[in-house]
Amino acid sequence: MAAKRPRTKKARRTAAPVARPASLLVELLTEELPPKSLRRLSEAFRDALHEALGALALLTPESRAQAFATPRRLAVRITGVLPRQPDRVLERRGPAVAAGLDAAGKPTPALLGFARSCGVEPAMLERQAGEKGEYFVYRSKQKGEPLGTHLAAAVESSLKKLPVAKLMRWGAGEAQFVRPVHGLVLLHGAKVISGAVLGVRSGNRTLGHRFLSRGPTAIPSAEKYEDTLRRASVIADFEERREAIRRAAQAEAKRRKAHAFLPRDWTGDGTSDDSEMMRRIRIAQWILGSNEELLDEVTAIVEWPAVYAGDFDPAFLAVPPQVISLTMQKNQKYLALVSPEAKLLPTYLVVSNIVTRKPKQIVHGNERVLRARLADARFFFETDKKTSLEARVPRLKSVVYLHKLGSQLDRVERLRRIAVAFAERMHLSSEHVEHADRAALLCKADLVSDMVGEFPELQGEMGAYYAAHDGEAREVARAIEAHYRPRHAGDSLPLGPVSLSVALADRLESIVGIYGIGHVPTGDKDPYALRRHALGVARILIERALPLELPDLIATARDAFPAGLLSEKVADEVYDFVLDRVRPYLREREFRPDEIEAVLSLRPGRLDLAVKRLEALQTFRRLPEAEALAAANKRIRNILRQAGGAPAITVDPALLCEEAERTLAHEVSARRAEVEPLYAAGEYAAALKRLAALRGPVDLFFDEVMVMAEDEALKRNRLALLESLSRLFLGAADISRLQS
Repeated sequence: MAAKRPRTKKARRTAAPVARPASLLVELLTEELPPKSLRRLSEAFRDALHEALGALALLTPESRAQAFATPRRLAVRITGVLPRQPDRVLERRGPAVAAGLDAAGKPTPALLGFARSCGVEPAMLERQAGEKGEYFVYRSKQKGEPLGTHLAAAVESSLKKLPVAKLMRWGAGEAQFVRPVHGLVLLHGAKVISGAVLGVRSGNRTLGHRFLSRGPTAIPSAEKYEDTLRRASVIADFEERREAIRRAAQAEAKRRKAHAFLPRDWTGDGTSDDSEMMRRIRIAQWILGSNEELLDEVTAIVEWPAVYAGDFDPAFLAVPPQVISLTMQKNQKYLALVSPEAKLLPTYLVVSNIVTRKPKQIVHGNERVLRARLADARFFFETDKKTSLEARVPRLKSVVYLHKLGSQLDRVERLRRIAVAFAERMHLSSEHVEHADRAALLCKADLVSDMVGEFPELQGEMGAYYAAHDGEAREVARAIEAHYRPRHAGDSLPLGPVSLSVALADRLESIVGIYGIGHVPTGDKDPYALRRHALGVARILIERALPLELPDLIATARDAFPAGLLSEKVADEVYDFVLDRVRPYLREREFRPDEIEAVLSLRPGRLDLAVKRLEALQTFRRLPEAEALAAANKRIRNILRQAGGAPAITVDPALLCEEAERTLAHEVSARRAEVEPLYAAGEYAAALKRLAALRGPVDLFFDEVMVMAEDEALKRNRLALLESLSRLFLGAADISRLQS
């Protein structure tokens, strides 16, 4: 018997290799990309490419995409990318069997046409059952294609989806992108995938730091991308680079006993005290918050960051700190530093793209540029102070507010009327009412100052400084600055009744006027920030607990405009518009959607009581009686709706025939006497707790009493009893909207 031939090493080597997934790297080398949109571009590129490869069946369930971005590159690495598509069965659905075959069972023209489009005879089509009956289907096998067949096209299509406002062309080609493209890397594992994107052929070579590296460098594999660039003095990961800048800035600030970013334990949101210290803290928070926003931008302009400290002449601190910080942040991209006492320091941090042991030349160059910028700012400030705010007011006539709404001077006159009316509704003293009028007169005057012309972000802030310089009352100066607050989500609210009245007037005048001439926000378009203004109104009324009726405030703002200018329904529409902004605000405060609807569906006039009602509702629904009473109220609302019309609420005791309805009527009357004073005092939780005692009488009533009796008088009386019961709960909320 012949011995078996052993398998040799050579035979094993010639066996077909198994195709395995590997990481894919796509890198686009460009000229300097726009820094403010770099992060957004890289994330959009990552998502689009991941989606494109997924649609091509080239990903595995474990595939994950990671974005990289530096000033001169966009890159994406995706793990678990297949070297070729799996073989697939393609399916085309044809006509229904009933439409594809005639009475004799022969193919109709519809079936013949479908078979012809598939390139087969009708007999080769299969039948498949569906929800609406059988239909013909054609199935064919498609052999999977290599990754290289589709990759370049997938990258091109992904780049076309990026949120780019304006494209560029370069050279003699037709390629277009946000910046000229000079290099392309397509690596699957260690293998270069051949292809061209935007007219550039692929390879595995990239560029390192413009000054700290030496020419092109090869990337051994997709997994070694970051390490390869790190050796070429580039931190490829945006988040890693951002965190490196933050750590270096914090360390440098600590050496100078200062803050570059908001410290976690630093409180002071301007809600409890309006002292000089609180004012400084609020300004410091504004400055350091701007540093956070600037951090993204400086991360997008460096590849190998280094942080150096510079100084400026302390004499410039006579200029308002907001001006100095904006000059540094907006014009020079420097990080301002604030002392633990919330004072701006005459020092700053520069984020450089050059690492050097002798940064003196870099620092001195930046100091020289900043000195000139600050000198300009000081000139604007000193020049502005030579003209009082009151003298600037007439110049507002030449500043257009909005078509149909006149000039800023016209607006100021409306603001005065509205602010005074609001101050009177808040029962302020005559002195405070005069201050509200004065603040409304002067609040827009800084719009025609040189400083606000240079830095529009400082409107209101500069007005407060100039008002103080002019000798205006402290409440007036404070209101001029505060009437723009809240400027953004999470911003502090105005303090003091004068500031609150002017802030409410400013927002409601804007919403009512702009909404009333037809500029209604649609979708994500809100060019006049009416949603932000509406949320500001809601926050002021709720968080400052102002006992003001929102419909009355809106009507007052509407009456300040010329007759016939605004739409007739503007008051109701603006009220609904504000309520729409209240809903997400309340959800952020962790109230449930059904609770919010239970309160807002009653269209409350006083928003300051909305949170109290919601808190009471949360307490009520924890009671064992809550679910049964909510269900009973749903039943009552349905019965009343089916009965049609508005039932009377006066119950005739003589028509109470059965013991269960007499008991319920007695309990409703007793509970009304108890809860009405509680509602008047805003004690909603206590009122609902008293009403929970009605569960027994309500259950007994529905068990033993036929509401829709044949006797019309009995039916109307029982409907009136149910309406009276329902209204007891409506003093707090419509509990019929609570979900079980």
